[in-house]
Amino acid sequence: MLKAGIVGLPNVGKSSLFNALTAQGAPSENYPFCTVEPNVGMVEVPDARLDRIFELVAARARLPTVVQFVDIAGLVEGASEGEGLGNQFLANIREVDAVVHVLRCFEDPDITHVLGKVDPVQDREIVNTELALADLASVERRLERTAKKAKSGEPEAKREMAVLERVHALLAEGRPAREVEVSPEERPLLRSFQLLTAKPVLYLANVAEGDLPDGEANPHLARLREVLAREEPGSEVVPVCSAIEAELSELPDAERIEFLADLGLTEPGLHRLIRATYRLLGLVTFFTAGEKEARAWTVREGARAPEAAGVIHSDFERGFIRAETIGYEEFQRVGSLKAAKEQGVMRSEGKEYTVRDGDIMLFRFNV
Repeated sequence: MLKAGIVGLPNVGKSSLFNALTAQGAPSENYPFCTVEPNVGMVEVPDARLDRIFELVAARARLPTVVQFVDIAGLVEGASEGEGLGNQFLANIREVDAVVHVLRCFEDPDITHVLGKVDPVQDREIVNTELALADLASVERRLERTAKKAKSGEPEAKREMAVLERVHALLAEGRPAREVEVSPEERPLLRSFQLLTAKPVLYLANVAEGDLPDGEANPHLARLREVLAREEPGSEVVPVCSAIEAELSELPDAERIEFLADLGLTEPGLHRLIRATYRLLGLVTFFTAGEKEARAWTVREGARAPEAAGVIHSDFERGFIRAETIGYEEFQRVGSLKAAKEQGVMRSEGKEYTVRDGDIMLFRFNV
């Protein structure tokens, strides 16, 4: 299951965003360190394709895939040295797959900024610096331990030393560990270090209602995008108004659609956030469908058919024979699995087949 941590300085809108995502009512009062223990919530991944599949097969149940969001308390300068309960917060970040870094891009004199002014570029630098400093200390401790083993000639220790030294050089320059170049064989080793800056990051710009939908007129967001284009090319920024998202989360479906239309929006910003998180981690969705249930599943991009089968049950992967497969668009055209088989558009795919986003799959196995 995908686990994403929501991080940022205090009072940037993290808990309000979490409340809107999960409707769990996490505290979001206007003072630093309101969130001490991380709040955790499960969020359905919105996917209109699953809704349509559910209708077409007349299944008894609709089971979407889910993302676990963790609202991690606000970091402050000095967190890497324990300031503001920093050690506890940093430990919570280590447990997530991806980081959603919330940056305040709106002015409001009634909401105190911990640094006294709104500056998302500076906020990003503070959080990134604290994460890098925590990683640097962790790498230095591990280097010290590993160096002793490497001197004794342990091959594994030598391989670890080589990766650690490259990571240390990056961190010392103020660059994140995710930029380190590693071979496929070294990747599991890097993951075992559990470095904070090795985690993929998505930036969420918390803007005012008037800045929706894309925040193009927001000067704070424009400057943030300019800096990211230079320092983190390819990184994604999702503009969201947490106040609006909080209102949307409390409305019935019909009223929500009308409210969005009044704002010139076609969907909640949180839907865009979830899809962006999937892109960040390189994930795709496939479906299974039948009378009992229509269900969405998540697998990494590039996964082979047996790996997708294993997401459902380990026996499916172990005894994999083939996967009867049809793409979503083709399935929607023919209208049913029965029609797909009759018209010969249901493909039989073997072990080397790479799962595509939107595939509807029926696995054949023998254990």
